[in-house]
Amino acid sequence: MRKKDEKLYCFSPGVMLATLLIEFSGALYTLIRYRLTVRTAILAASLLALGVFQLAEYFICTGVVLSGLSWARLGFVAISLLPPLGIELAMNLAGKSLSWLRYLIWGVCAAFVIYYGFASSALTSEVCLGNYVIFTGLHPYGGYLYGAYYFSLLALGVGLSRHWARQVSDASLARALRGLSLGYLVFIVPTTIVALLKPETQAAIPSIMCGFAVFLALMLLLVVAPCSHLPSRLSLSRQQSAQNIKQDQDN
Repeated sequence: MRKKDEKLYCFSPGVMLATLLIEFSGALYTLIRYRLTVRTAILAASLLALGVFQLAEYFICTGVVLSGLSWARLGFVAISLLPPLGIELAMNLAGKSLSWLRYLIWGVCAAFVIYYGFASSALTSEVCLGNYVIFTGLHPYGGYLYGAYYFSLLALGVGLSRHWARQVSDASLARALRGLSLGYLVFIVPTTIVALLKPETQAAIPSIMCGFAVFLALMLLLVVAPCSHLPSRLSLSRQQSAQNIKQDQDN
């Protein structure tokens, strides 16, 4: 019992739960605050994916409901969606329709979702070390390929967002694109610095990255969503009420 208490103390469950609250409540707020569009769905899905990985990590260290490996698989499936979701959001904001890119990124994403979701060799153990969780698989090259997929798509999303921000004529959409690129930068740059300074933490990169993911969530909520011209449910209901009142007066 003492060992478990020490693990939970180092793991800072309060911090994890606060992060979960921001990400899950952010996804719910987005769906309630804005009328459902493709853009709204992408934003909410991104926040939800962040929250699911945080939830998986928390339960890995607390041993609740499912086995640690089951939670690890669920977490990897969730975060595998983040890079293509970011590129999808950038394309949507910029008004781009690059079918070849969409098929490519989602095809590779689907391969990793299947791999980490169902392949027994993808994840063979998970260890909660307090401040982060280390994941290991049977084949090291699987992790290398996943890292290449993840960081290359995140870098592509940052580059495309910055490039398209200079092209769009709408100032608000340009701010949304710059906010998206900045959100992903504060998501990956600190992780890369930690991994370079402490090579022994490289097996924990997904865990460390999601420790910084709260900054991405806040950027999506506070900058990208407000600047994205998302139709408000409240304004829509007011317009409908005004139309109904006008119709009643006409009648």
